[in-house]
Amino acid sequence: MKVKNLNMGNHCLLSKYIPIYYFLLNLCSFVLISHAIDSIQQGQVLVDGQTLISEGGLFEFGFFSPKNSSSRYVGVWYSNIPIDSIIWVANRNSPISGNNGSLIVGNDGNLMIFDGFMRSIWSSDNKLFSNFHQISLHNDGNLMILGFNNTTGLNLTCWQSFDHPTDTYLPDMKVLVNEKIGEIRVFESWKSVNDPAVGNYTLGVDPRAAPQFVIWKNSTRRWRSGHWNGLKFTGVPTMAAFYNYGFKLSNRDASGNMYFSYSPSNMSNTFKFKISWDGYEKSLIWGRGAEDWKLFQSEPNIDCDVYNVCGVYGLCRADENSSCDCIGGFQPRDADDWKKGNWSGGCVRKTQLLCARNNNFSSSSNSFIGKDGFVEVENVKLPDFANLLNSVDEDGCGNQCSENCSCMAYSYVSSIGCMTWSGDLFDVVHFSQGGNKLHVRVASSDAGDKGLSGLKVVAIVLSGVVLIGLFLLCFWKFGSKLKLWKTNKKGGNDLLRIGLRNGQTYSAEMSGSQEILGENAPDVSFYNYNLVASSTDFFSDKNKLGQGGFGPVYKGMLPGGQEIAVKKLSRKSGQGMEEFKNEIMLIAKLQHRNLVRILGFCLHGEEKMLLYEFMPNKSLDRFIFDPVNRQQLDWRKRFKIIEGIARGLLYLHRDARFTIIHRDLKASNILLDHEMNPKISDFGMARIFGGDQDEGTTTRVVGTYGYMSPEYAMEGFFSERSDVYSFGVLLLEVITGHRNARFQLGEHLNLIEYAWQLWIEGKTTELIDSSIDAGSCPCNEITRCVHIALLCVQDSAVYRPTMSQVILWLESDTLALPDPTKPTLTYSSTRLMTDLDSKKGCDDIVSSNNVTITKLIPR
Repeated sequence: MKVKNLNMGNHCLLSKYIPIYYFLLNLCSFVLISHAIDSIQQGQVLVDGQTLISEGGLFEFGFFSPKNSSSRYVGVWYSNIPIDSIIWVANRNSPISGNNGSLIVGNDGNLMIFDGFMRSIWSSDNKLFSNFHQISLHNDGNLMILGFNNTTGLNLTCWQSFDHPTDTYLPDMKVLVNEKIGEIRVFESWKSVNDPAVGNYTLGVDPRAAPQFVIWKNSTRRWRSGHWNGLKFTGVPTMAAFYNYGFKLSNRDASGNMYFSYSPSNMSNTFKFKISWDGYEKSLIWGRGAEDWKLFQSEPNIDCDVYNVCGVYGLCRADENSSCDCIGGFQPRDADDWKKGNWSGGCVRKTQLLCARNNNFSSSSNSFIGKDGFVEVENVKLPDFANLLNSVDEDGCGNQCSENCSCMAYSYVSSIGCMTWSGDLFDVVHFSQGGNKLHVRVASSDAGDKGLSGLKVVAIVLSGVVLIGLFLLCFWKFGSKLKLWKTNKKGGNDLLRIGLRNGQTYSAEMSGSQEILGENAPDVSFYNYNLVASSTDFFSDKNKLGQGGFGPVYKGMLPGGQEIAVKKLSRKSGQGMEEFKNEIMLIAKLQHRNLVRILGFCLHGEEKMLLYEFMPNKSLDRFIFDPVNRQQLDWRKRFKIIEGIARGLLYLHRDARFTIIHRDLKASNILLDHEMNPKISDFGMARIFGGDQDEGTTTRVVGTYGYMSPEYAMEGFFSERSDVYSFGVLLLEVITGHRNARFQLGEHLNLIEYAWQLWIEGKTTELIDSSIDAGSCPCNEITRCVHIALLCVQDSAVYRPTMSQVILWLESDTLALPDPTKPTLTYSSTRLMTDLDSKKGCDDIVSSNNVTITKLIPR
């Protein structure tokens, strides 16, 4: 007997017009819904004891009772996880007594829940009318009301639980971000561990300036994540290690909406975020064979994470003690309370601002007062309630704040822009690493130690002169004993080449490679400076092969007739002794046909030189980016070069004794021998990993704009997948003959964006370099290479393939390729490179030794 379709628009009158026994009779006569189906149709009834299971078997929908409770609720839970499995609850504030509840999809498309007396307990708020509806439970945990419109023939999503979450945030769930709407409190905690009623805590998004997640306790802020910079939330310094877990912010749609989404790194694990009943945002993983959820992140985690724990203008030190200080130019509001550890009163200015004084006095009466200044606070979680100034560069950001008396602080974050604060500064936290630089307005007298007395200045100068004199005296007295100089035939002093080893001076001329590189030095020769200089005709311009980011390269010939390439490192290159040794040690130990071979090195004063095997065809960039030379590279030669680079990288990542991350793979670092075989060179920035380690972080980000992966450029986080990203960029450049960093066509600001657009439009062949003969062009193979390149340049490192996968894909045209995700291009390295090049007119911008990840330093 089939259940009658009821117009549930009158469901409140249902019990009046249909006797309960008749309803139950129909219910019992209805063919019971199988527990293995994932949907029910309009008019069908699901009673307590029956459930829907998603197609993949991961989630289940039906009636349940929390632990230690007899109340019944309707919700969605993990079907095979026995602990903390509930992810969504419908009637969380209206529990059902007894096990006689039921639910139905009415003719108006709403899901309705009834208790055992046929009283309406809960109803969805579907407002999209359709001719037919059904409930479907997807394997991502999303419960959906789907509809079909006979007039338009369209399938509709009328309602979904992902739009009405309770306390849990799942992968693929979208969180709305819109400045016009303002703060959106999306997730609401349970009232207690066993009571799903709405509790005291909410988790949502504050979209001001750059969006951030916030936890509220009732109406009061409890914690915030810090602003989103395109890759991470800046107030969570440990998130750099979790970059691979894949938060993304979508581009703005036509309605001005953006959405946060999340994709886990390992799809074999079950992952969720939740706002716990006691006010903590928890990130949880259930792995294969697990017996409980693994907590890998919880916020707030330390005292400094608690919102504004040090009060206004306070600075919380995020160390083991989580102590409070005042920002420079400020002092505790109540010194006694501050000493007792009661910091809630915050800090006040030591000196009134000039802007404030001018509001009370005439300008003439204050003419002796200097201009307000700013103190810099490094490595901080930026204050709450920021404003964003659009189209303002870093210099303009400071100038505009300085000229505006209502501007109390500013910060320029390259991936966000100019941020300013017009009121008191709340929730400022100092990190040992990471964070951003904040400039806080203070009175000129508090802006720094600029008021040194004349006596102090004289004392400092005299002390310096004395110290220098003593140093020169000691150097002259003991220098001859240490053989730091020798007398030439004309009687002058010729200072020998001096290097550093373990903090001691030594004469490089008198030592071999082991003396310089250490006892474990590889079999590599140390060359006399005069020999190297004479081999290159004393570094004449006619022997100059090119100019790289670390200095010029010269062709030379040793006395035996062997041709060499000499890389003479510039003093301004930023490559110090550590990088110099690193490159020697690395290349000397590597043996692969697609890696350049080092012959030796030379030290002369502050100059450092590396001697390589000579590559007659120089570097790849001299071919693919030159309108004449590129014609020498047909597709077969280009594909051979692509395969060779891939094999060289695979050797570094997998087949060498240690895992080696190159970190600066680009066209100018690919050398070509006489047969156009590619050889990867320039290992000054490479990093070695031993054992099971395959990833790391650095506070000194060096590399070349356009080739750096987002996680490395923005956070200093690098792994094998960072090199894979660079390979993807290089692959696109070989195919197109265009530089990624200097490419601009219409609204497309770089080659990656342009390639993506043509790929999704099915116009990939338009990318192919026009110098490649169209008649002999294997378009399918090139299209496949573009597909592989787009997989390599995906924003999230975990979605990029390994080099072993890349080689398999290159060698086989039968293996299916996954679809790449759209690159969001949220960090601006390629655009910055274009801007800098236009101003400075140089190919490579050299990095500095003293660089942190708060500013990108290319080379």
